[in-house]
Amino acid sequence: MNIFPELQRLNPTLLVPQSIPPYKCYQVPQNLSSDQGTKGHIRRLAWTQLQLPQICRKLRSRLLFSPIPEAPLFSGCRYVVTVHDLIPLRFPVKYSRLTAYFRYYVPRVLEQSEHIICDSESTAKDVTNFFNIPYNKITPILLAHDANNFRVLDLHTSNYFLYIGRHDPYKNLQRLILAFAALPNYKEYELWIAGPSDRRYTSIIKAFIEEKNIQNVKFLDYVDYRELPVLINRAIALVFPSLWEGFGLPVLEAMACGTPVITSNLSSLPEVAGDAAILINPYNVEEITEAMQAVAGDAGLRNKLRLAGLARSKQFSWTKTGQATANVLQRYL
Repeated sequence: MNIFPELQRLNPTLLVPQSIPPYKCYQVPQNLSSDQGTKGHIRRLAWTQLQLPQICRKLRSRLLFSPIPEAPLFSGCRYVVTVHDLIPLRFPVKYSRLTAYFRYYVPRVLEQSEHIICDSESTAKDVTNFFNIPYNKITPILLAHDANNFRVLDLHTSNYFLYIGRHDPYKNLQRLILAFAALPNYKEYELWIAGPSDRRYTSIIKAFIEEKNIQNVKFLDYVDYRELPVLINRAIALVFPSLWEGFGLPVLEAMACGTPVITSNLSSLPEVAGDAAILINPYNVEEITEAMQAVAGDAGLRNKLRLAGLARSKQFSWTKTGQATANVLQRYL
């Protein structure tokens, strides 16, 4: 919903489960399931193909904007969609329904779209490379952060490095843990991993830690959104060595909190971090360790990264994102 204030000049109608003032809304029928997992996914796709076209005709819609790569196929409905990332294709899981979704359904949606918005230039290039879609049909529009929530809180720095995110293999947690354990005095520090447990991967990571006899790694399964800035503000640094991201929001949120950032030099992450973070090769454990050691041991470097991150974060706003999105949609109305 962050971009919709900027879309008001287009006089849109939102399709929502319940009324959200001050927008003109169309009540979505109850049979659009909010179920999670495969069941909810299938029911949502069925609704998109069978009932959404009827709604578009009833509203005499000139253009549908979908903030995910889903839209009615072969319906005559003109639409613009957003692609956040193509990670299931970059790191495919055998027999995964999500991989199949991106391999067979998403390409059809993108081919029939009027235009495609992506969260970064990196994702835009992925769309071109994976689906052979002309780059001039794509507009990269960077996201933003909640500046009211993620801000400097003037708290004392604690003794932990912080990672925020999921536990999937592409998040590169095993290399991060090895890099942490390779710090010469690592037992003086802690590594906090904040993000939801995953029955597929979390137990593997914990078994890896136990096998390597690594100490001081703490898992935070749930952190309240309002408490997350406190966690970030108190960290020595956010370490985010992901192998691939569509945007990498934790990097921007940490910079907005004035917390030093160590992140990957791949995919969209350099677009977000600019020169305000230490960029590392995420496949090189030694390089990650050296960056962590440098930040922990050099107050001057921490302050430099703090100031650079704060300045960088101010270049992002939901107003900019919304205006850029509205400009794209306006071209097709």
